[in-house]
Amino acid sequence: MTKRNTSFHKYKSRQKARTVPIDIDRLFHKVLEGDKAALAQGITLIESTLKHDLLQGEELVTKCLKAAHQSIRIGITGVPGVGKSTFIEAFGSFLTASGKKVAVLAVDPSSSITKGSILGDKTRMERLSRDPNAFIRPSPAQDSLGGVARRTRESILLCEAAGYEVILVETVGVGQSETLVHSMVDFFLLLKLAGAGDELQGVKRGIMEMADAVVINKADGENLNAVKYAMTEFQRALHLYPPKTNTWMPKVLRCSSLHQTGIDTVWQTIQNFIELTTNNGHFESNRDVQYKNWFTQTVDDLLQRHFFEEKTIQLAMQQQLQKITAKEVSPVTAARELVGMIYGGNA
Repeated sequence: MTKRNTSFHKYKSRQKARTVPIDIDRLFHKVLEGDKAALAQGITLIESTLKHDLLQGEELVTKCLKAAHQSIRIGITGVPGVGKSTFIEAFGSFLTASGKKVAVLAVDPSSSITKGSILGDKTRMERLSRDPNAFIRPSPAQDSLGGVARRTRESILLCEAAGYEVILVETVGVGQSETLVHSMVDFFLLLKLAGAGDELQGVKRGIMEMADAVVINKADGENLNAVKYAMTEFQRALHLYPPKTNTWMPKVLRCSSLHQTGIDTVWQTIQNFIELTTNNGHFESNRDVQYKNWFTQTVDDLLQRHFFEEKTIQLAMQQQLQKITAKEVSPVTAARELVGMIYGGNA
């Protein structure tokens, strides 16, 4: 059999297998057993846009709600080149070596053409991907706000049901709003580089206000003096923001992912944060807010999807676009008229 024929038969086999109904009960129990293949299949199911898959995915998520174990959810962000993947591999390996089960939900930049992942985090975290106590799931960001995959919250829930104690959510970090990832994690970690011109600019950035810790990466060799200066500037910047409602004072830390120094301090800081917020009740109240945000944002997604799927809306949209191009109507007025078709009159 030629290589082309072999590929064709593999493709047909996958298509046939895809049409076979999924046994959700069996998949659920496999996830509970910590089966990585089942966990990956479950996440693939909830990321699907097919209507049948969406319904089965919701069934799986509902089953996992009560079975999910309490975990520590950590959001990790930073500009490209700051060393997020290297840090996550070093941090994840440190945690698994101490007996923790770690899941990494790495949101890759997406191709604007294929909508698929560009970087592929498993290739960037080769050592951690082979660790039996680690699970890495790269997902394309597509057009999600903040570079977070559409079903990241559901993925977190499945990982918790599978027994993972620490969930790391890596964002793209390309200037998009990071508010969404902040709304689904317990601890928000911002990675920075020394000497990158960010020390004073950090004062103006809203992302600094969300950070529970700023970690200066690549703190090694000749870079140490620059790191010390950057730490001082970031500490000054953090003092400009009002106190957090959870009474936590954000920390500025340094580490070298390459030499694996300072990683233990980062983890101890996170543990101190969890202890403080658990004792003052903010940890649980924040989790309640996360579920409310999940609900309201899902409502937004569903309304938007159903709105644009309406045939009459699609036709009206084309008509409005023609008017906009002809300078007959402003985009704002056109949008109001379009939404008014659903609610009656102009929105």
